[in-house]
Amino acid sequence: MAVAYAKINPDILSWARKRAQLSISVLAKKLAVNEERLEQWEKGEKPLTFKQAQSFSNKTHIPFGYLFLKRPPVEPLPLPDLRTISSDRVISPSVELRDIVSIILQRQSWYSEYLIEQGELQNPIVACCGVNTPVADIVHNMRTHLGLGMHPERGSWEDYFRDLVRKIENIGILVMRQADVGHHTRPLSVKEFRGFAIADPIAPVIFINQNDSPGAKLFTLIHELTHIWIGKSGISDSTPDTSRPEEVICNAVAAEFLVPETEFLAKWNDNFDSWQHNLALLETHFHVSQWVLARRAQTLGKISLPTYQKFVDNQREQYRNRESSNGSGPSYYVTKHSQISDRFSKAVVSDALSGRLLLRDAGQLLGIKPNNIIKYAKELGI
Repeated sequence: MAVAYAKINPDILSWARKRAQLSISVLAKKLAVNEERLEQWEKGEKPLTFKQAQSFSNKTHIPFGYLFLKRPPVEPLPLPDLRTISSDRVISPSVELRDIVSIILQRQSWYSEYLIEQGELQNPIVACCGVNTPVADIVHNMRTHLGLGMHPERGSWEDYFRDLVRKIENIGILVMRQADVGHHTRPLSVKEFRGFAIADPIAPVIFINQNDSPGAKLFTLIHELTHIWIGKSGISDSTPDTSRPEEVICNAVAAEFLVPETEFLAKWNDNFDSWQHNLALLETHFHVSQWVLARRAQTLGKISLPTYQKFVDNQREQYRNRESSNGSGPSYYVTKHSQISDRFSKAVVSDALSGRLLLRDAGQLLGIKPNNIIKYAKELGI
């Protein structure tokens, strides 16, 4: 029987590999072919069989039909890209970033329709302030709606983070966190983005890159919450040296919300041999992470940007080392519950158990197998 070859534009092959940010050597290994053969495919010197084309599509994470296009498609991100691009950051969004944005938008769309069916109206929080609203006014508005004081009186910053997530969800904003796109082989890069916000008037969503160091997530949470408050969707890296108006105000609000400037300066001691000697006392007072405190110290001119960057790089490395040395960790369902918004999960599972939503569709929205919905319902307390 004659071998059937796929009539593919070789330019598409090169585009797909670069889109997936894979080198010739890495992709050749994934496809189980030598580098010379892959180069011959991209130059149009050798054809691919349909089986090889399907494998290529799978490994580069593009729809199979894309391989037969006459030219590479234009793929704008569905959310505003507010990341600061510099020499050490990826300019073109990775496949993983594109895919996680698509997944979260799909969940957000379903939840929006769900709320409309329930008779819910527009969330009054979304765009209740603007980019030009004074930082102090936004912070006061946030604390009022969330029922929070200046900062916690007790507990760790981890407790503070969990309490903030719960209170944010209570005012109708979904909070989702993931470290990868369905599998550990497709991790989300912290160097590429820390989070994003969907400032939908009915079903707003905050997403946090779970691969970031734990202390950084506290800042990202409030940064993205500010995006909802000012009604500006976008993908963020939360870098201190941004000049984008939306990012500048979100950074400023997150800093003041978590560590009020007046209190911070009153407690900061310039006479210590090392600036880091301030952190333990400040951590006890504000109940935020040392990452957040270092960020505040940098923005208030107590340490330089390179000093701050070195500190947070060390923090991230320590976190990675702790993660790799940990044992089995929490159960699958506990992990899933912590990743996906509690409100969203309960809505999907309740609809599935009532028969209004197919188990197949519920599983797809939650990222779990349909026959595991019942087990997940128990974890949710349904």
